[in-house]
Amino acid sequence: MPANEWLLGYEGFEPAHEGTREALLALGNGYQMTRGAAAEATADGVHYPATYIAGLYNRLVSDVDGRRRVDESIVNLPNWLPLTFRHPGGPWYSRALFHLAHHHVVLNLRQGTEQREMLVRDPHGRRTRIVQERIVSMDRPHLACLRTVITAVDWAGPLHVRSLLDARVTNDNVAEYGALARHHLTDWVTGHQGETCWLTVRTTQSRIRIALAARTVLHQQDQPVSHHHQVSDPGYVGHEIHLTMTPGTPVTIDKIVATYTSRDRAISEPLDAAWGEIGDAPPFPAVRDAHLLAWEHLWRRLYLRLGGHDLVREQRALNVHLFHVAQSLSGYTADADAGVPARGWHGEGYRGHVFWDELFVFPLLNLRTPELTRALLLYRYRRLPQARRHARALGLAGALFPWQSGSDGREETPERFHNPLSQRWMPDHSRRQHHVNLAVAYNVWQYYQVTDDIDFLAMYGAELLVDIARFWAAIASHDPQDDRYHIRGMMGPDEFHDGYPDRPGSGIDDNAYVNVMTAWALARTIDAYRILGGHHTDDLLRRLGVDDQEVARWDHISRRLYVPFLPNGLLSQFEGFADLDELDLGAYRDRYGDIGRLDLILETEGDHTNRYQTSKQADVLMLLYLFSAEEVTELLHRLGYDFDPATIPATVHHYLDRTTHGSTLSRVVHSWVLARTRRSQSWHLLRDALSADLSDIQGGTTRQGIHLGAMAGTADILQRCYTGLEARGDALRLHPQLPHTLTHLDFDARYRGHWLRIHCSHDLISVHALPTAAPPITVIIDGHPHILTGESHVRLRLPREQPPGGAGPRNHVDRH
Repeated sequence: MPANEWLLGYEGFEPAHEGTREALLALGNGYQMTRGAAAEATADGVHYPATYIAGLYNRLVSDVDGRRRVDESIVNLPNWLPLTFRHPGGPWYSRALFHLAHHHVVLNLRQGTEQREMLVRDPHGRRTRIVQERIVSMDRPHLACLRTVITAVDWAGPLHVRSLLDARVTNDNVAEYGALARHHLTDWVTGHQGETCWLTVRTTQSRIRIALAARTVLHQQDQPVSHHHQVSDPGYVGHEIHLTMTPGTPVTIDKIVATYTSRDRAISEPLDAAWGEIGDAPPFPAVRDAHLLAWEHLWRRLYLRLGGHDLVREQRALNVHLFHVAQSLSGYTADADAGVPARGWHGEGYRGHVFWDELFVFPLLNLRTPELTRALLLYRYRRLPQARRHARALGLAGALFPWQSGSDGREETPERFHNPLSQRWMPDHSRRQHHVNLAVAYNVWQYYQVTDDIDFLAMYGAELLVDIARFWAAIASHDPQDDRYHIRGMMGPDEFHDGYPDRPGSGIDDNAYVNVMTAWALARTIDAYRILGGHHTDDLLRRLGVDDQEVARWDHISRRLYVPFLPNGLLSQFEGFADLDELDLGAYRDRYGDIGRLDLILETEGDHTNRYQTSKQADVLMLLYLFSAEEVTELLHRLGYDFDPATIPATVHHYLDRTTHGSTLSRVVHSWVLARTRRSQSWHLLRDALSADLSDIQGGTTRQGIHLGAMAGTADILQRCYTGLEARGDALRLHPQLPHTLTHLDFDARYRGHWLRIHCSHDLISVHALPTAAPPITVIIDGHPHILTGESHVRLRLPREQPPGGAGPRNHVDRH
């Protein structure tokens, strides 16, 4: 890769890595996403060209091992990219028949463009140079463009160029889904008009109509006029352009494509809308200029700079992560009523479903684009009726959001998944991960804390919190023997334990993360009740049926939930965790290398992770990720436990020693919780998380889609964890403890209507509030409160770094 923090590039061709590169080189705008496959590529096991529309799903029925199953998946749309060439009478360009003398592809992160350059030699020795630039417009979300410049290097004569729209596509991105039905499109209809062609299809079950219109324009100076010949066959449509080439004279071909679906707003019919858009689209240079300007504005909101020696690689990885978050989730995504997909819109991993990963994404967005967080939270709110039905089906009150969500919010988690090591199908009990409910509650409250958006809380947030509180109040059972409430039959974020050794699949009891988070969620729902009562919204509370008696019960449960502890006094992951066998993870690492998916390894041996004190990602440490040590201590004291925060470092290392990092989120969490005790180890884990997709450390999963939560989470470690930035108690707090490798951090943040430019180093904190008419805010910097209003500036000098345990005094405050 080039040594430039804004360029992600690859030289040559490596079949084993092309799928990963295509995911990382994908271009999108929050409405549509196109993988970075070459324009001439076909889905052949090496390449996988694909385009996806945010939130566009379809269901198919499959028969696997004699079992009928229904799966909803994001849909691979007709391929708009195909553009290739040949000499008359010869084959169309392919790697198999032409020699690829040079190949270089670069993603420009600052501009949101992809440039590709190839030098190829045909079977007769003729050399041709192809230079392409691709954009998916961030200015006009329905437009995507491909500019191709072809130059004959050492030959002259005719050349044929073919440009197509191709609907002969299936969902084939994930090998484990190979036994499942994958044909989502039907009813192909095509047509031509001049330099424009069009194609319409329909999804088989959701019956969403999709239309593409493509305009292919030639720019050839001082050359004979070319001719567009119409090309069509069942499933594809396009043009074949006949050129006359002279050595050294480039020919430019611009392909502009408009895509609409029947889900889009403010249209009459998809094809009519696509025709209107393509007819109104300016030439490629104008589309490109507007696109670049849109990205310039985006990067101003995403500003986050690392200070230190030789951090170009880390800054580039950070820019890659911010880039993919920005082009996966935008205002166009919000308008599409799409959630936060765990794997972005970059591939078919997890079928494009929405999990709890928004828990790792929203904190980044809250402080950058809170209006986007608000819109994405409405994805959950609109599916609240389905969540209520889900809870009722279990005989419970309130609402239960599914572990995997798609189009309408029903539970999409499959009941079986494929183990590629043993080639067997395994039962999947992930539907017991009801803690997704707690993530929704956490996201609602954190958004409110950052924005003070009382209207959102009154119109949407309170209803979400109340129904989530009612679910947990209903599922918590009181045991008179210990006068405690217990929550049984759950799965925590650690997916290695879906039950006890003698009861696999039945869930575990009193998961510490679930129980403490439930106590927190109930307390925050009470806070919302009191806040709204004070804002004269009693009508809302009456509509929700909330009364003082129910609030009192929530309060009681939130103070009496049971939390398990290990014999050594540390928090236990769940009740009975200490009774499980220890497992020598070192021996397994020696034998297998990567043991992230230890559950799959043990299944091949006829064993199960339920038997052992090991974790894919440690549940207890999630508490320390979401809450400060002070908050965790307050929560446990509120529950009646004499918790000593001095045990937190030992707790972290106890679980770190038993974690396989089977999730990309695991390194994010562990980097965070180590930041205050072992900063060098935290930095090491952050670097691993930054390279997780770039290096495809999970051995092939990145080709199925990037890990969006981990990408946002790495940026959030820098934005909030290392700076100690926290929105709590009507104040923004800063208490930085940077790793020694970082000399400083510079970033922008938005808090309650104020744009703040923040600089944190080892000896200085600076907060510059830009001009605004928003009400004054309180910023607590290293324990010192300051009121910022309008344009103001606060600088606080810190003492020299103290050894661990010696905080030292903070002093020297400058105000401007």
